[in-house]
Amino acid sequence: MAEKKCFTVLENHPEVMNALATELGLSQDLQFYDVYSLDEPELLAHIPRPVHALLVIIPLTDAWDRDRRAEDSTMADYCGSGDQEPVIWFKQTIGHACGSIGLLHCSINGPASQFIIPGSTLEKLRAEAIPLKMAGRAQMLYDSQAFEDAHRSVATLGDTAPLTIEQGHKLGQHFVAFVKADDGHLWELEGSRKGPLDRGLLGDDEDVLSPRALELGLKRVMNIEKTGGGSDLRFSCIALAARTH
Repeated sequence: MAEKKCFTVLENHPEVMNALATELGLSQDLQFYDVYSLDEPELLAHIPRPVHALLVIIPLTDAWDRDRRAEDSTMADYCGSGDQEPVIWFKQTIGHACGSIGLLHCSINGPASQFIIPGSTLEKLRAEAIPLKMAGRAQMLYDSQAFEDAHRSVATLGDTAPLTIEQGHKLGQHFVAFVKADDGHLWELEGSRKGPLDRGLLGDDEDVLSPRALELGLKRVMNIEKTGGGSDLRFSCIALAARTH
């Protein structure tokens, strides 16, 4: 880790991610909202629907780690590229960049990609990534000064003081993006996995915050922890949807 580029750990907070999205070039017609509950309608009423993506922090518990290793052991390294892919996925090679890569996954996939500002860093990253395979995409992002500058510009925002690199190493948490792609499937996107994970087909009237999407996605991980006898509750979730004016 010490030999490669490392970013400052970001807080999963709407203020931080809205600022980063704007800096990278996502239209302010979209914004992130806090998700206060997964089950109580009155606590979800402030979020406009449809929700295009969820950006989640999940604690890397023993139970989830076992599940990840078992699932990854059945997968080959991702070899997709080209404009026929259902999603664009980046392998993470920058230390502690999982927050900004999660934001990237939320912004360049599915309906949110229609809100990318022409000529922006997001547009350029997306266009350059499409024809590349996994290693080429990772290197392109690693070398992107604009991506690094955008991350640095928001690193001190949020409710808590920025962590040192050493503190970041000890967190034991991962940012994961859940996106409903144009193919109608729910995709789990995380840069430390072997590739994008297809969690299943959603109905036309189901977004990423719908009961079925939650069962296939975030609640699946929460149930792994519960079934495994764990009690780590360090989950946080924000939702990307239309801005209310």
